[in-house]
Amino acid sequence: MNNKTRRYEMVEIDKLKPYERNARTHDDKQIEKIANSIKEFGFINPVLIDNNYGIIAGHGRVLGALKLGIKELPCLFIEDLSEAQKRAYIITDNKLSEDAGWDDTILKEELKALDEMNFNVELTGFCLSEFDFDVDEIEFNEDEYDVESNLPENPKSKLGDIFKLGNHRLMCGDSTNPEHINALIGGGGGRPLYY
Repeated sequence: MNNKTRRYEMVEIDKLKPYERNARTHDDKQIEKIANSIKEFGFINPVLIDNNYGIIAGHGRVLGALKLGIKELPCLFIEDLSEAQKRAYIITDNKLSEDAGWDDTILKEELKALDEMNFNVELTGFCLSEFDFDVDEIEFNEDEYDVESNLPENPKSKLGDIFKLGNHRLMCGDSTNPEHINALIGGGGGRPLYY
């Protein structure tokens, strides 16, 4: 293991040179997520660069910073690797993080806790809709609205009515009744269409 002292400096973003043969890709959606993360947390993890300002690790973070108009980034100079080691590390840095797993139970608990703290969970790269939360895990706040007492005495639609909404149809029907399904998708089946 090489314990050589490494330089840490703020470097103008225009000096940084992406590795031309970087096999890792970053689409616009991911760059947007990285930019949002930088806005929320700041630029915490330095970019690893060689003595010629070539990026070894941090290509996505640099793209996120460019999107935000950031002019200088914290960089750690890695000057003691051979050319082969640099090229290998660029691949290794990305691949090894992919091999890690997640403890789904703890992850769900952490995301749920962040949501309860009114933190924008999507800044983590995850979305709550990706997870199945049991009904008893979700806290529902009942309001005062009484559905039964607010139903009209004479409803405007009745069982079997089909409404045409542009190119779509909506039916007041029973989704387990094949006759209703056929009428809905088959053009009305003799039932009146409401526009």
